[in-house]
Amino acid sequence: MKKLLLIATVAFTLLFTACTQETQNKIGRSIQNWTGTNGILDIYMGEKLVQRYIKIDKLSTALSTDGATARNYRYGYGYLDANQNYKVDAGEKKIYFEISNYSTSYIFYDSPGK
Repeated sequence: MKKLLLIATVAFTLLFTACTQETQNKIGRSIQNWTGTNGILDIYMGEKLVQRYIKIDKLSTALSTDGATARNYRYGYGYLDANQNYKVDAGEKKIYFEISNYSTSYIFYDSPGK
């Protein structure tokens, strides 16, 4: 059993290293999308933080109808943190959101220490 596991691990490692960097990135994003990130999205207008979404499972890039071309926006589900305290308070519900790649200043990051 250990020998079979070792062979499978070596085969996967060789296959993974033979992939292009873009393919490795896609595999990494797929794993991250599957496991979730507990992300935070801060949206800015100039230097001012105007909205914060918390507990985001993933931030996805929209694809065209044929699935071959990326669209110029991202979307996800998260809680609108109205008072920007990094907590889901009473009345803050999980909602769908979209942000433009071109006109929205934003930062997406993992929840620190949580």
